[in-house]
Amino acid sequence: MRFAEGQLTSIVIGKAIEVHRALGPGLLESAYQECLLYELQEAGLFVEREKALPIIYKDVRLEHGYRLDLLVEGQLVIELKTVEQLTDVHTAQILTYLRLGAFPLGLLINFHVKMLREGIRRYANSSL
Repeated sequence: MRFAEGQLTSIVIGKAIEVHRALGPGLLESAYQECLLYELQEAGLFVEREKALPIIYKDVRLEHGYRLDLLVEGQLVIELKTVEQLTDVHTAQILTYLRLGAFPLGLLINFHVKMLREGIRRYANSSL
């Protein structure tokens, strides 16, 4: 099933907020990833965890180049963080994932914040 961009991001953000409300800040990224994966699957979404994203360099396919934290419905990349503050490196990382995988949308979610809405950034692949 193909979701509209706004619909899919709304579902994911809602589930991320639900996880954050239950757990609060201060846990490892893997804990949030596991709980968000559970919530998204319970919502009926197809989610791939730690999806390998190869790099193609000069016609050579390099496997295990990167791993996406979560890929929802084959179209939305979710990169999770538990850091004091998101930086330009985090932005570059998710933009690179969008470009390399030709994915239309990405969410960068930092669970190490008091209110989760302060830790969510949405990105669109401008090359599509």
